[in-house]
Amino acid sequence: MASVSSKELYEFKKTLKELSNKRGRGTELVSVYIPPTKQLSDVGKHMRDEMGQSANIKSKQTRKNVQSAIAVILESIKLYRQPPETGLVLFVGMIPKGGPGTEKMEKYVIEPPEPVQTYWYKCNNEFFLEPLEYMIEEHDVYGVAVIDRNEATYATLKGKKENILGHLTSGVPGKHKAGGQSQRRFDRVIEDLAHQFLKRIGEHMNEAFLPLKDDLKGIIIGGPGFTKKDFFEGDYLQYELKDKVMSIVDTSYTGEEGIREVIAKSADDLANLDVMQEKKLVQRFIHELRKDKGLYSYGEDEVRNNLTIGAVDVLLLSEDLTSMRKTFACPSCGTQKEFTVKTQAEADNKEERCPNCNEILKEESSIDLAEEFVEKAEEMNTDVEFISTETEEGMQLFRAFGGIGAILRYYVER
Repeated sequence: MASVSSKELYEFKKTLKELSNKRGRGTELVSVYIPPTKQLSDVGKHMRDEMGQSANIKSKQTRKNVQSAIAVILESIKLYRQPPETGLVLFVGMIPKGGPGTEKMEKYVIEPPEPVQTYWYKCNNEFFLEPLEYMIEEHDVYGVAVIDRNEATYATLKGKKENILGHLTSGVPGKHKAGGQSQRRFDRVIEDLAHQFLKRIGEHMNEAFLPLKDDLKGIIIGGPGFTKKDFFEGDYLQYELKDKVMSIVDTSYTGEEGIREVIAKSADDLANLDVMQEKKLVQRFIHELRKDKGLYSYGEDEVRNNLTIGAVDVLLLSEDLTSMRKTFACPSCGTQKEFTVKTQAEADNKEERCPNCNEILKEESSIDLAEEFVEKAEEMNTDVEFISTETEEGMQLFRAFGGIGAILRYYVER
């Protein structure tokens, strides 16, 4: 997925989401995955064989719909001399729009972001999406642990998501007032308790991380004192996991806050992870926000205006942005007005009147708000980054700034 832009990934995810909601009345939705090395003549032969087999389907309507879908696929692959570099995926079928008789043939032809590995032909009441969904999953996992004398927390970082796996407390006593032999004996007891605690941490981390070792790209250990180094240098982690330790970092905190601090301080090690790129961009946006004449912009209207004049360097859009931009027009004089709505129901209930002839305006066109902003950004050669809400920074962009922010090329008076 390294060569796929943020915009392309957003559009790909959006298409998958739309496809996941499609249902057929029977097992009549056809999914075909064609690897780049597959001969299209072989695919055509297989489709014709399936056309013949479909004659055995008992339901007359389902039989007709499957045969129609296969015919569409045969016509579609005729447009290609060979599959594209990453292969070809086709989803075809009759999708009901309401009651019986409202079905409409829909066709989706996708060139996936990664090569198709296996040839598939599937016929079901929903489209077969698992291979494409697997492509957009983040498969690399990092282990993160923060350890001190009193407690330890361990977690995984996969893609943009931090997952706390466990938290342990030691029960190791602090300072004591014993003297002489009593002090030495007490020191030995404390040393043994500390050893047992590190041993327990190792057992829990081994149990959590070993099943992930094939996907585990590295482990980062942090903490505020020397305990983290004692843990790493001792015989506590299983050797395969110990070999994966990338770095040991000093932190001010433990617990979940310590985990976040370890991740922040390991930016170089985690530079290839989407989560770090997102965090850096939002942090850069917030940094500009704190300046007297910062290069920032936020909110729908302000960012749209700055996009229009070419002032935006990087456009930040939340992946959870679901609003739509609607154009309403007067049926009498053609006067148009644009509105942003959160749901279609909101648009349906809108009773805006024409300022010229007082007629109620009717909806004429609709576009996703994110898509509208992306189109404007492309016109001005502006970079677009979609920010998930799986990080603290991403949630801040969505909740505090409405999911729309921008880093500017130059200062614009507000």
